Amino acid sequence: MNAFKKSLKEILQYPSAIVGGIFVLLLIAVAIYAVISIPYQKAIDLWRGGESIWYRNPKNVPPVWMNWFSSKKQPLSFYINDTRGDYKKTVEPGANETKLITITYSFDYQADGFPQELLLYFNNKYSSKQPFVTINWLAPDGRNILVDNLGIAQQQTFRFSQNKNLLTQMVGQNPAEGLFTYTDPKKPVKGVYKVVVKGTTFEPDADINAEFVLQGKVAGWAGTDNQRRDLTVAILWGIPIALIFGLVAAFGTSVLTMIIAAFGAWYGGWLDELIQRITEINLVLPFLSILIMIGTFYSRSIWTILGATIALSIFTGAIKSYRAIFLQVRESMYIEAARAYGASDLRIIFQYLIPRMIPLLLPGLVSSVPSFVFLEATLAVLGLGDPVLPTWGKIIDDAWVNGALYKGYYYWILEPAVLLMITGLAFALLGFALDRVFNPRLRGM
Repeated sequence: MNAFKKSLKEILQYPSAIVGGIFVLLLIAVAIYAVISIPYQKAIDLWRGGESIWYRNPKNVPPVWMNWFSSKKQPLSFYINDTRGDYKKTVEPGANETKLITITYSFDYQADGFPQELLLYFNNKYSSKQPFVTINWLAPDGRNILVDNLGIAQQQTFRFSQNKNLLTQMVGQNPAEGLFTYTDPKKPVKGVYKVVVKGTTFEPDADINAEFVLQGKVAGWAGTDNQRRDLTVAILWGIPIALIFGLVAAFGTSVLTMIIAAFGAWYGGWLDELIQRITEINLVLPFLSILIMIGTFYSRSIWTILGATIALSIFTGAIKSYRAIFLQVRESMYIEAARAYGASDLRIIFQYLIPRMIPLLLPGLVSSVPSFVFLEATLAVLGLGDPVLPTWGKIIDDAWVNGALYKGYYYWILEPAVLLMITGLAFALLGFALDRVFNPRLRGM
């Protein structure tokens, strides 16, 4: 415990260790939050659901915080229904089993830009006689625009921008923009707008329900992609996946490499020769190419790739470095004393040889985490990432395939790329500081 306190005190003397440690702790905290707030199965369903789940979201829009850095505020996406927003519904009975249903949606529009689309999602109840509705648009400047009169099905999507009646009224202008303008076609009128749906049903149990959706120019904390998915899901879940892959791969390869080197150095003979020959063969094998073949011909599961990564990373040049140190430690006086009082080979290896290497193991382990995180992202960018999991590399791959950079959707690539750089920098800073503390040759430098 005293040694731990002393080491911790030395580590805290390096600003790089403090900065790196803070970022690592933040990443771990956000990873825990992501797993708790969005359980695994829910995250998978959200990511693979596409427009069937994210139908309210606009396509390819930046995150809401982009408005903080712009003098022209873009409209925020939102929806109003019977459980959300300013929604009012009245039902008045009429003659011959008819009912007059009035639904009013109110919202305060203060944006400087125009929305991407306006929609009404109808979810009605009737047996055979189709309800009939009238849709009106009430603007804060006093305009009362008749949007349309139509019969509606049980489930129907009404798009304002594609409505023939509105297109006729607003020649040469998108209805999603024209409904918000009065004298200046480029400047929306700000204030409280209302969408009024008046419907008539012709059956006693019939009902009209609708959800109003305004798809703005910004949405979510990470924006949306071409499938209307909120990128926040993949950004958040990319953190635990990156940390698990990086930490497990780094820990597995470092520990197994050290144990195998210790056995080879202690027993020597044919075992040491076998380990060295396997290492030399593995050093000339194309590591990334093998992983690409596994992902192409066998499985792209992240666990398969993780297992293959660990297996291919055990017999690396670190085997020879550890072996050289273990050969020196094996000749130490305390090892001779342990052998003299009858300590077994396994006891000597695990209690006398390996513990001497732990101070050298920790810096290398921490420093190697970013390389494995980048490896997982690289495979995903090459189209060999796990097809199920939402990861940072998958976001970049989707953005590249859909031409995000050429279309100006920079946020789509920059968000996961910046997080990858932050993760790499955090572990690198912490690893360099640990190396200075535990490596005697670097102390005082």
